[in-house]
Amino acid sequence: MSDAEKTQAKKPTEYSKPVHLDEDEFDEFIRSHDLVLVDFWAEWCGPCRMIAPILDELAREYAGRLLVAKVNVDRNRGLAMRFGIMSIPTLILFKKGRPVEMMIGARPRPAIEEMIRKHL
Repeated sequence: MSDAEKTQAKKPTEYSKPVHLDEDEFDEFIRSHDLVLVDFWAEWCGPCRMIAPILDELAREYAGRLLVAKVNVDRNRGLAMRFGIMSIPTLILFKKGRPVEMMIGARPRPAIEEMIRKHL
């Protein structure tokens, strides 16, 4: 079974922490799940590190209803360009494979949660 098949075979409840995606698996993953919050980030980004624990908590608390994924923009420049990522962190919420909302910059948990709840 390929890595993409393993990713697709997992049920949403198995994702209680963020999933790291690359360009090869991104589209299939996003299309395979109803609601996915994608964090476009980089290792050197201080604000990205600030929101990482918040995203970990949200992945746990919303498991089964929301998946949290992370895309390292330094390793996946094509995805960053495709979605017009100019600042990080940038969060994009995908519903049924389509981007429905974007949040740029480190935001407090209530703001991120409000964005999620609107689409549950």
